Amino acid sequence: MASLFTKIIEGELPGHFVWKDPVCVAFLSIGPLKPGHTLVVPRVEVDHWLDLDSETVAHLARVSQSVGRALFRAYDPVKVGTLTAGLEVPHVHFHVVPIWEPRDLDFGNAASNVDPESLAAEAEKVRQALRELGYDQVSN
Repeated sequence: MASLFTKIIEGELPGHFVWKDPVCVAFLSIGPLKPGHTLVVPRVEVDHWLDLDSETVAHLARVSQSVGRALFRAYDPVKVGTLTAGLEVPHVHFHVVPIWEPRDLDFGNAASNVDPESLAAEAEKVRQALRELGYDQVSN
């Protein structure tokens, strides 16, 4: 059975995409730790990042860095943090989050029931920052 992320990637479920390329996509988390919290997800459905080939892991890291630069530009945080946990959805994904303090990466503080219009506005903010940085993989 397809993972939740595969269903989002294939358009079966809605997603607020900010990046699309042949290897991966990036879309906003529906349970964000902070506004702009983005998930970088390979198109191939693999449960654990250790099972990915090295080239895919490197690509996900590069895209996470690009998205991180956009989050830094859009939100002016102290840092941009990344996590690869994967406990909640059995499909590899890197969390990229603007942070101001360590507790900003605590999943116990994740928002719930976020308004889809608010997510759409945050996605556009991230897409705009990606465009300003010159990336052409920005999702429409």
